[in-house]
Amino acid sequence: MVQLLVDNPLLLLMIVAAIGYAAGQIKIAGTSLGIAAVLFVGLFFGALDPRLKLPDAIYLLGLAVFVYTIGLSSGPTFFRTLRRQGVRDILLCISMLALGASLLAGLQRLLGLRPALVAGIFAGSFTNTPALASVLDYIRNYAPAATRDQLLSDPVVGYSATYVIGVIGPMLAMIVLRRLWRVDYAGEAAELRARGLISDRLQQRTIRVTHGELAEQSLAALSVANDWDVVFGRVRHNQQLALAGGRTRFAPGDLVAVVGTAGNLDRVTQALGVPSDERLDTDRSELDYRRIFVSNPEIAGQRLRDLHLRERFGAVVTRVRRGDTDLLPHGDMVFELGDRVRVVTDPARMEAVSAFFGDSYRALSEVNILTLSLGLALGLLIGLIPIPLPGGMHLSLGYAGGPLVVALILGAYERTGPLVWSLPYSANLTLRQLGLILFLAGIGTRAGSAVLTTFTEGNGLELMLIGAVVTGIITLVVLWVGYKLLRIPLSILIGTLAGLQTHPALLSFASEQTGNDIPAIGYTAIYPIAIIAKIIIVQLLLAWIW
Repeated sequence: MVQLLVDNPLLLLMIVAAIGYAAGQIKIAGTSLGIAAVLFVGLFFGALDPRLKLPDAIYLLGLAVFVYTIGLSSGPTFFRTLRRQGVRDILLCISMLALGASLLAGLQRLLGLRPALVAGIFAGSFTNTPALASVLDYIRNYAPAATRDQLLSDPVVGYSATYVIGVIGPMLAMIVLRRLWRVDYAGEAAELRARGLISDRLQQRTIRVTHGELAEQSLAALSVANDWDVVFGRVRHNQQLALAGGRTRFAPGDLVAVVGTAGNLDRVTQALGVPSDERLDTDRSELDYRRIFVSNPEIAGQRLRDLHLRERFGAVVTRVRRGDTDLLPHGDMVFELGDRVRVVTDPARMEAVSAFFGDSYRALSEVNILTLSLGLALGLLIGLIPIPLPGGMHLSLGYAGGPLVVALILGAYERTGPLVWSLPYSANLTLRQLGLILFLAGIGTRAGSAVLTTFTEGNGLELMLIGAVVTGIITLVVLWVGYKLLRIPLSILIGTLAGLQTHPALLSFASEQTGNDIPAIGYTAIYPIAIIAKIIIVQLLLAWIW
């Protein structure tokens, strides 16, 4: 059987991927390894026989695709974070990662650990696969050929020994510190809503207009004067249905359908009149509605206001669903392939609106090979450029950093002329998962023998202890500084910690602890910054202690 797998590396890849994926679904204490389990299954097979190694090309391709798709999806969020609250988040993120790197550098000198092993511990303690990939890429470029194979195994050993600790440690800290500080997550959520810092899920409400003086002002003037963050849909006036627009003027007895969060709907209701139990969307004879997929490449990267839907089709977009989240559309909203828009218009025009947006699920399953290949090629070229550092050292972004940086920029721009760089949401997730499986299976099988030797004949338990120390210190410092000094609500802060660790399981655990989605605010703000910072800092750490 072993010889069969040695002679057929693709068969080995499929077996490792299948077993690893299945193992990753198993939950222990409410959490699971997810796709990361593929790494440990690869280690198992590699430990069975040193010949069970997947070719370099497999994990390098997986690495490039994985980080590129992350960059495309994170680009808009990354640059918005830099503009809005970048100073605090960047300083917190980089200072904590630099502290972790400094701790490991000190432990390396104290314990005499191999530098590549320490770099792997950094990646594992912060549960970051792109950081591990960055280390391996650095070693491939700069390590002597005679020792390259051994050095390529060391980071995987350190990563494997500390990864689980990097997940469990922050979870324990979230539980303990909440009880120690007696934090009321429900109270925090209520306070954040009252301050307008978080929003509830979108709802639709029908309002009966009762204030006669409203007829003196247009809807556009009312919206500006009251700072309403809602979308107006249908209006029924004298038993006639129409779409609300900027020139619409309300009269007593009118019914208007409004979409927004509960708090904003309450404000609009108080200004216009009273809630009504009538549903304007039940009568679809004059105005119909439909959820439509954005699959037309011409729409991707365009702002809602630039589409002139009302002028072209007499249509209004009342909601946009991106992934699993409903978003309130605004004029500056930029559409992405895979968005689902809820459109209200005349039934006779609905097919024309559908054709305009594309509304093809099949098209969303296809990948634009031209832009994908061009973007990856540009990223790989950027990754080859040596960056000079003080002391005569050089740093390159490599297979991990180059595609990531390029993808962040292309993801933020969405399109360049006719070239659409973004990928449909579902296609992006599929490619990302495939790339990560290729990478983890590749490095796992190649390092399995070294990991086995470390734990049976070497210092595996010592590495786990080092990882626990680093993860524990950083976790406690982040939570104490954020909560006590920066006064960040713990609901958001534990999401920030999950983002710093760049681990979705931690975000899921944080959301379970709070009983809401508030941790996602902190997670999305710091996640892209943390990924890039880890890729750079781990290479600097390795160059420093080598």
